[in-house]
Amino acid sequence: MLVLTRRKDESIQIGEDIEIKVIAVDGDQIKLGIDAPKHVDIHRKEIYLAIQEENNEASESNLSILEELSNQFKKN
Repeated sequence: MLVLTRRKDESIQIGEDIEIKVIAVDGDQIKLGIDAPKHVDIHRKEIYLAIQEENNEASESNLSILEELSNQFKKN
């Protein structure tokens, strides 16, 4: 993991298209501004993990439905 130190109004650049800027520092919290292309999804980590879990649950449920349909077709 790359660790960088930045102060208020300083940025880091990721590739040509993504800039992350420290907007404010207040106690133990910082506010970041992220400038990235619209096609790049940006989520807080906990939200990203929740989305992944929901996607996994949905795909498992779809798989079981497909297996049931497949078994019904095999019987006929």
